[in-house]
Amino acid sequence: MRIDSSAPTRIDLAGGTYDIWPLYLFHDRAQTINAAISLRAHCTLTSRDDDGVALVSDDTGERVEADDPAALEHEPLPLLSRLVHHFGARGLEVRTRSESPVGAGIAGSSAMNVALTAALAAWTNRPLDPDDLLTIAMNVEAQVIAVPTGVQDYRPALYGGVSAIDMDLSGVHRTAIDVDLQELSRRVVLAYTGASRQSGINNWEVMKRRIDGDTAVIRAFDGIRDAAAGVRAALSRHDWTGVAQCLDAEWTCRKRLAPGVTTPAIDDLLGRARAAGALAGKICGAGGGGCLFCLVPPDRHSPVAAALGEAGARVLPFQFEHDGLRLTRQ
Repeated sequence: MRIDSSAPTRIDLAGGTYDIWPLYLFHDRAQTINAAISLRAHCTLTSRDDDGVALVSDDTGERVEADDPAALEHEPLPLLSRLVHHFGARGLEVRTRSESPVGAGIAGSSAMNVALTAALAAWTNRPLDPDDLLTIAMNVEAQVIAVPTGVQDYRPALYGGVSAIDMDLSGVHRTAIDVDLQELSRRVVLAYTGASRQSGINNWEVMKRRIDGDTAVIRAFDGIRDAAAGVRAALSRHDWTGVAQCLDAEWTCRKRLAPGVTTPAIDDLLGRARAAGALAGKICGAGGGGCLFCLVPPDRHSPVAAALGEAGARVLPFQFEHDGLRLTRQ
């Protein structure tokens, strides 16, 4: 038997960090806006001739084998090991690869998590409804990174498209936003800064400061919430000037969450993009490194990409994705 599964990564347009429980309970109308992109995480499960388990990462070259899933160690491939152990899968090889750079801040680990959770559920004939799949993926990732995880990153991986994720006392709710994905692709440049980010560290520091009642962080979160609402409304009416204004406001507030959100290198890249015609830009994920994206007029896409490349960033070709999780069985 063979199962192939893949899930898209995402660009978090606005409202990130709110999705970590219980932060979204502290601010009314909390929401995040994100969009699935074509840089996918892939996994392939194939049968073995025995009951053993082999885990292989094509990205790192690491390989782990065990005679029984219960004997798997959590290192060096903790996400794979924990999920295989959870499902009790045996008699298989699990091979993974990702199209996104390591530490890119575009939820590569969350996309891999969704792809692998779905594949292992299919392998073990354990049907999962979407909420169960999302819960397992989120909880396993929290075990791996040893800090609280957010709720937004697994939803673009599962569903695709452009979405608003509303979070309140009643739970987490996804709403698709009607956007022409080809038009959006023409207006966004994505680039890897060359420095890996550490989202667990940044988000945990921000979370502690918010729980401790830091007034500057509270004000910054209020501004991020309002900017995310503005991005959602502007996207819905295809108002690109409005989207740019709200992205600018979001990034201004986000930089106030913690000193490490931006760096001189990130500021320099965004400044060069502006000089080449970008309307707005911000870092993806928690900040400190990884990817940044810029909103641009379509006729400035190439000049902005060239400016970022000349400054040492790696521009990543991509398209926004309609599809989320894909799974085939042979």
